[in-house]
Amino acid sequence: MLNVVQLEQHGRPIRLSEAADDYEVVRRTLAFITDHWRRQPSVEEMAGHVGLSPGHLHHLFRRWAGLTPKDFLQAITLDAARALLRDEASVLDTAYEVGYSGPGRLHDLFVTHEALSPGEFKTGAAGVTMRYGFHPSPFGLAIVVATDRGLAGLGFCEPGGEPSALADMQGRWPKATFVEDAAATAPLAHRVFDPAAWTGEQPLRVCLIGTDFEVRVWETLLRIPMGKATTYSTIANHIGRPTAARAVGAAVGKNPISFVVPCHRVLGRSGALTGYHWGLTRKQAMLGWEAGHTG
Repeated sequence: MLNVVQLEQHGRPIRLSEAADDYEVVRRTLAFITDHWRRQPSVEEMAGHVGLSPGHLHHLFRRWAGLTPKDFLQAITLDAARALLRDEASVLDTAYEVGYSGPGRLHDLFVTHEALSPGEFKTGAAGVTMRYGFHPSPFGLAIVVATDRGLAGLGFCEPGGEPSALADMQGRWPKATFVEDAAATAPLAHRVFDPAAWTGEQPLRVCLIGTDFEVRVWETLLRIPMGKATTYSTIANHIGRPTAARAVGAAVGKNPISFVVPCHRVLGRSGALTGYHWGLTRKQAMLGWEAGHTG
């Protein structure tokens, strides 16, 4: 079972289920930080809000993100987001220059991808079997959806939200056949959420299912490296549609493979976090977690 798969962090193996439990405290802490980050609350304040001792909160954040609570707080501030956007246009330029424009080794997760044909997409993915399962992750409970071509969907929910998360995926491809098969999707969940598994020798196969425009946007998202960010307008420029920033925003919002296709790395021009289908708190958590893996 996936919840006994161990990840190595700071010399100590942790379980994905433990990371998922940690996320619940992180989520509650983030809700407090979101309201009070401008005055940089103390660790004592944050710990008191979630009912833990400062020492316990400190160790939990170090275990989950590789950062102290104060470092994490700084990592998700507006100043940090602006730093992620520094040279954001050249980040995508570099990705193209080094050959990331095709289905090759695209970013931290070493992803290879293909797209469902326009005809298959227009039929609502009729005839396509999608296997799904729910698994613990560092960002809460994850729904993982796979076809025989690779990972097709990845979303998140709170405990008890499984039916809504499944309905969300089914609504994207209404004619596909969905089969619950957690045993089939567990290896994919492990591959996605264990940084030790991010190797070029075992690339993660991804199947992008959307319109031609959406797929072009999602392919561009795959070129944003961890620890960097970009904006809707920059993506629009890179796909040759400089006036289509709003349409790019809509395509980013429809991204079905959260985290792997890193729509959380798209920010407003000022560095402000904008809407995220799986919740702004989770977007903050992903950016902070990544800061701990790139610092």
